[in-house]
Amino acid sequence: MSQLTFAEAEYEQKKRKTRREVFLEKLDKLLPWSSLETAIAKYYASNRTGRPAYPLSAMLRIHIMQVIYNLSDPAMEDALYEIESMRRFAGICLAQVPDETTILNFRHLLERHGLGKKLFKKINRKLDQHGLIVREGSIIDATIVEAPSSTKNKAKQRDPEMHQTKKGNQWHFGMKCHIGVDDTVGLIHRLATSAANEHDLNMADRLLHGE
Repeated sequence: MSQLTFAEAEYEQKKRKTRREVFLEKLDKLLPWSSLETAIAKYYASNRTGRPAYPLSAMLRIHIMQVIYNLSDPAMEDALYEIESMRRFAGICLAQVPDETTILNFRHLLERHGLGKKLFKKINRKLDQHGLIVREGSIIDATIVEAPSSTKNKAKQRDPEMHQTKKGNQWHFGMKCHIGVDDTVGLIHRLATSAANEHDLNMADRLLHGE
C-alpha cells in the first residue's frame, strides 16, 4: 500500500466537502462508466508494448472534467496537479498526472472519431434521470421544494404553480428550484422556479450564462 502524500493526508482531514467534491462524487456514482469506456476502447491507441500509456478510465474521467469545467489542455493538467478531488475522481495520484500533450491527444482521438458528442448525450441522458444537466462551463441542478398536497392559494384553490411529479419511485408535490452554477468558482449565477413537473431541459436557456 502506497504512503499518503502530504496533500492527500491534508485532504483526509478536511471538515467539509466543497461543491466540486459533492458534484464529482455524484458523477462517479451515476455515470455508466463501463458503457462509456466500451464506446472508446477500440479506438484507444496503445504504445509499443501493446498497453495504453494511461488507463482509459482515467483519461475518460479527465476529459469529462475538462469539458464540464471548460479547461484548456494546460489548465486541465494544472488542475490535476493542484486539486486532490479531481485526481481522486480520475483515479490517479500526483505522480500519475498526464501532461497537457497526453490530454490533448485523447481529446483529438474523441474528436477524430466523432465520439465526444455521443458520449455527452449518454452522460446527460443518465444525469437527467437524477435532476442534473451538464453543459460546457455550467452545471445545472434542480431541487424539488415540497409542499403539503393540501396547499391552496388565497382563492382556496390548489396553487397552479405547484404540481405533482414522480422522481424515482416516489411522488412529490410542490415546486422545483433550478440553479445554474459557475463550475469554476462554484457560485450560483442563475435561479429560476417552476412547477415540480417542469422538465429541467425547458429551463436550461434561463440558467446558462453563456460566458
